[in-house]
Amino acid sequence: MKTKKVTVLNESGLHARPASVLVKTASRFKSEFYIKMYGYKVNGKSILGVMTLAAEAGAEMELIVDGPDEDEALEKLVKLFENKFNPAPP
Repeated sequence: MKTKKVTVLNESGLHARPASVLVKTASRFKSEFYIKMYGYKVNGKSILGVMTLAAEAGAEMELIVDGPDEDEALEKLVKLFENKFNPAPP
């Protein structure tokens, strides 16, 4: 199991589009993915779970990845936060 604390950097927070990008990216991996925030732990592969957090700009959360491809999954998910959910440059 791998964990990493991240901060929502994009100004509009983790609204529908970034939440969708996060869920789609996480779903490509076999590992389980959870987000821990405000005392809640939600399934990071569920759009409803992610949207329930209503994470605003500056919100801090912990990403939890557990499974066979956890290293790669966590790396990709952290990069999404760092790039403000914009696609990585080629």
